[in-house]
Amino acid sequence: MRKIHCLNAISKHGTDLLTADYELTDNVKEAEGILVRSASLHEMEFPNSLLAVARAGAGVNNIPLDACAQEGIVVFNTPGANANAVKELVIGALMLASRDVLGGINWCIDNAEDANIAKSVEKAKKAFAGCEIRGKKLGVIGLGAIGAEVANACAGLGMEVYGYDPFISVQAAWMLSRDVKHTTSLDTIFQECDYITLHVPALDSTKGMINKNALEQMKDGVVVLNFARDLLVDEDAMAEALASGKVKHYMTDFPNTKSVHMKGAIVTPHIGASTAESEDNCAKMAVKEIMDYIENGNIRNSVNYPACDMGVKKTVARVAVLHLNIPNMIGQITGVLAGGGINISDMTNKSRDKYAYTLMDLETAPNDILVQKLNAIEGVLRVRVL
Repeated sequence: MRKIHCLNAISKHGTDLLTADYELTDNVKEAEGILVRSASLHEMEFPNSLLAVARAGAGVNNIPLDACAQEGIVVFNTPGANANAVKELVIGALMLASRDVLGGINWCIDNAEDANIAKSVEKAKKAFAGCEIRGKKLGVIGLGAIGAEVANACAGLGMEVYGYDPFISVQAAWMLSRDVKHTTSLDTIFQECDYITLHVPALDSTKGMINKNALEQMKDGVVVLNFARDLLVDEDAMAEALASGKVKHYMTDFPNTKSVHMKGAIVTPHIGASTAESEDNCAKMAVKEIMDYIENGNIRNSVNYPACDMGVKKTVARVAVLHLNIPNMIGQITGVLAGGGINISDMTNKSRDKYAYTLMDLETAPNDILVQKLNAIEGVLRVRVL
């Protein structure tokens, strides 16, 4: 029986997908798979039984990726499962930034006891006038699952949309509307767009990308939306730009001691993916990823090992080897099997940075001695016979 441990409450729509071969356990020390949302694994001592961790969401800063990789633990996330939820919140933020809806709501609350409010509002409403987004230029930085949906939706609303992503995948490119104009220059986004929305991960190359220099290039009265990662924006520079009027509004889903005190910032409490549908979708994807890896050795949407898919296991045995990406690993692995008289009917090897993965279909199951020899190869991190 396969044991799965949930570190957080995981949607039943996901855990219900577990077959009769699996059971949920409260004892993490016996788990082969962990499902997690926000709980931190950085201080966790991983049991030897643990094969995989699946984060029901996109961000994985609560998981020690390299430490897991070193122990032969594959970490998955669920990109795109919450894309629609975030997209809809971004659209809502665009409206809030363009029309003073919040100011109008607050006025109604403050004047709720006014017996003549119906008449008073006719004089007051001009203070909450805004602009329409139709015909305005929107720059979308990052055209992954969420960025592409935002770009398409805003093009559908009549905005002139510019998309920037030097690493756009073929699949993502196919998902884009023909109305989205692809640009290879961030300067074009900064200098020409009325609204700029961020949809990139927090990497060394993207942290602080919205800095003083970037802000100085932007149009006066620009609106910046950040529903990706707080580290993408230099918040001191943003506070200064808001105070000067250079930036009209900073829309962010990341409250902290700086953002909540910025004049002109509209801050939401990290609710981008907080919908019932998103939680269900993330849970279902996470469970499917773990099951496919445990049963078939396939890796999809891992953040610390390469993608590798050989379909459903149909041979007598399938051997999965997680190892370092160093020379002569394939030769050593296949040499051990050849020395044991075992023929490989199909094989794939993929690498990602310093880690690699070899998946092999065999005509004969290897015995314990051969498995021990595979494990003894320097650089091999984990061997599984499926």
